[in-house]
Amino acid sequence: MTASTTPGSRPRQPSLAQLRAFAAVAEHLHFRDAAADIGMSQPALSGAVSALEEVLGVQLLERTTRKVLLSPAGERLAARARTVLDAVGALIEEADAARAPFTGPLRLGVIPTVAPYLLPTVLRLVHDAYPALDLQVHEEQTASLLDGLAHGRLDLLLLAVPLGAPGTTELPLFDEDFVLVMPHEHWLAGRGDIPREALKELDLLLLDEGHCLRDQALDVCREAGRTAGAAVTTSAAGLATLVQLVGGGLGVTLLPRTALRVETDRNDQLTTGCFADPAPSRRIALVMRSGAARQGEFEELAAALREALRELPVRIAA
Repeated sequence: MTASTTPGSRPRQPSLAQLRAFAAVAEHLHFRDAAADIGMSQPALSGAVSALEEVLGVQLLERTTRKVLLSPAGERLAARARTVLDAVGALIEEADAARAPFTGPLRLGVIPTVAPYLLPTVLRLVHDAYPALDLQVHEEQTASLLDGLAHGRLDLLLLAVPLGAPGTTELPLFDEDFVLVMPHEHWLAGRGDIPREALKELDLLLLDEGHCLRDQALDVCREAGRTAGAAVTTSAAGLATLVQLVGGGLGVTLLPRTALRVETDRNDQLTTGCFADPAPSRRIALVMRSGAARQGEFEELAAALREALRELPVRIAA
């Protein structure tokens, strides 16, 4: 007996129905019992096993009037057939799980000026509302996050917008004001009506190149009329260091409101001042690939986050 082929074609592949029929017969060694086990008629079962023997080119069973025995080849291939069927069953189970919302891994990218202040809320929401979701957090700067999203390394981003990045869709969460942080003795300390124009001549400390918060702060300064001559001479890799530099008297800085309590509580030499309306602000959003397979899931997550973030000093996006 040889495997059935057609000229110029690959050998025929066994079907799952054929493998299932053979595995049932191998288990029960009885056509009637095997047919009942898998809900197949006895003639159809016998035909499926015969077709499998033809496809594989080997005799799998020794048939007598009283019993069914596995041939030597049948004994070897029965285990293989069961392995294939088990693997297909696992694949179907995995597909069922993938169809269920908020299950499996979710690779979330977050910028450093958001992660320490919003992640406690995000993680609590996921733990309470989506316990089957395997949230994996990656803290990186904006350019790296966008590259990861575009190439499929990341599924969803939490960062400041607008980005203007092609192929992305933004799901706005909230807007938050910037606050001026300064030493206690600073002449603007405690004021709630600071004009933006005050930024023109202040010794302003900013984050290093590559942080979107630096770019946002520079945009605010340009809007305030700060000249190129009023250069930023000192910068820091993170907000914690930046705030300590302010506490040491090297200048002032801008912080988003969500970072204010965490960062300023570490140094009793610091105080704040608020800008006159409309205060400079930034918008935070979830960002996904346009047309993402999990778009509905991400939109639901964004809506849940908006509710959870109401406890923070922010303006929730409509």
